Amino acid sequence: MDKIDIRSRKEVDFLVRRFYDQVRLHEILGPIFNGVVKDWEHHLTHLSDFWEMILLQTGPGAGKFNPTKVHREVDKAVDHSIEQEHFGHWLQLWFSTIDRYFEGEIANYAKEHARRMAHMLFMRIWEARNPA
Repeated sequence: MDKIDIRSRKEVDFLVRRFYDQVRLHEILGPIFNGVVKDWEHHLTHLSDFWEMILLQTGPGAGKFNPTKVHREVDKAVDHSIEQEHFGHWLQLWFSTIDRYFEGEIANYAKEHARRMAHMLFMRIWEARNPA
């Protein structure tokens, strides 16, 4: 399979769906996601909207998303058990999915943005557990 860059919603949606196919089966991440996500089709569409906005600057507006709030709620739902290790597994799957199907400037940006986002989200979860 020839690798291409991420250029349209079609590629974004493909990436998101292949990635979450793996997340759902992952021995550590799967139980968290499968326990929290009730409507996978809605979730995948929402995440494709998010990544389309991030990677292509198209699609729905920025006001639609609040990743910090969502991840804090998920952490609370799983008894504050999300650790940095979870984000490490998430990143490894994200990177390997990108590397399997894509290459190029936007594919590289997808990895870099995910790395920064994982760090920020874990810090926001930690802050919510330990308010100053």
